[in-house]
Amino acid sequence: MHRKVVLVSVAALAALIPAGGARATVEGPAEARPKPVQQAAADTPTERRQVVTYWTEGRMEAAQPLDAPAPKQGAAGLSADEPAKGTPWTAPPTRSRGGVETQAARSSGAPWTSGGAVTRTTGRVFFTTQGRNSSCSGTAVTSANKSVVLTAGHCVKLNGAFHTNWVFVPGYAGGNRPFGTWAATRLLTTQQWNAREDINFDVAAAIVAPLNGKSLTDVVGGQGVAFNQPRGRQMHAFGYPAAAPYDGSRLIYCSGRTFDDVLMSDDLGLTCNMTGGSSGGPWMLNFTESTGLGTQNSVNSFKYNFAPNWMFGPYFGNEAQAVYQSAQSANAL
Repeated sequence: MHRKVVLVSVAALAALIPAGGARATVEGPAEARPKPVQQAAADTPTERRQVVTYWTEGRMEAAQPLDAPAPKQGAAGLSADEPAKGTPWTAPPTRSRGGVETQAARSSGAPWTSGGAVTRTTGRVFFTTQGRNSSCSGTAVTSANKSVVLTAGHCVKLNGAFHTNWVFVPGYAGGNRPFGTWAATRLLTTQQWNAREDINFDVAAAIVAPLNGKSLTDVVGGQGVAFNQPRGRQMHAFGYPAAAPYDGSRLIYCSGRTFDDVLMSDDLGLTCNMTGGSSGGPWMLNFTESTGLGTQNSVNSFKYNFAPNWMFGPYFGNEAQAVYQSAQSANAL
């Protein structure tokens, strides 16, 4: 990829790696909640019908994954800004029936076959960008309005323009849409991603309209979400990679301990072979394999072309928290 970074994968030099439904609102200092950028999507019933009708099975199968833009160097060799850090904060999963958290053997990209809530809350994201249909991944999370999907910034806006025809398909499996197609009414991302596509802030949220009179997390549940957490944690990452050797038909996962990117970003790294299309999929702390529930703490974002076995995801600091807070406090319609 020359100097370009590909969406979702990662590996650099091994030498660089160190050997239930609560209302999720929070009051914090103003500096901890910078105002995100918002864009209206399908905000009328007519537009939503048109968007949902647009996404036929054929168009979904033909949608192409995006590549994330490369990190932009600052004076110190990193992005111009680093995510602002504040007080640690966590919202629990929408549903939790217990279970034992496991420290799974490392996986670099295998099909998820254990079932559980993650097969309902994670889904494919489809949209039109610059005249072509594309795909990413996303996650339904605990939220006050029960209607928030977290994803990557480049999965809502790229090359200066917000995407259109944006929908979320939770539980997507080989063309099947067991929980329906959910149209976005509003898209949100960080100021830094909006202004200059800074990879450190490649975070976004979509607010989706109710479907058949029900809100998203009432139907599929929601993963927890956490901000300003310690680094170097054990995580599970999920997504729908659609670039070879994957085809976007199955939920894939990686697991292991994260490490810091020491090259061109302030992101977290994870050994993971997922490819384009998995962008926006969740990285989860405290993931319980028996229930499929965890706490989202990053998203699949990019990989270096020379490091195809490593994936990187943004640190969820104050800016990511502001996107979530604005999304979860808004009206879904």
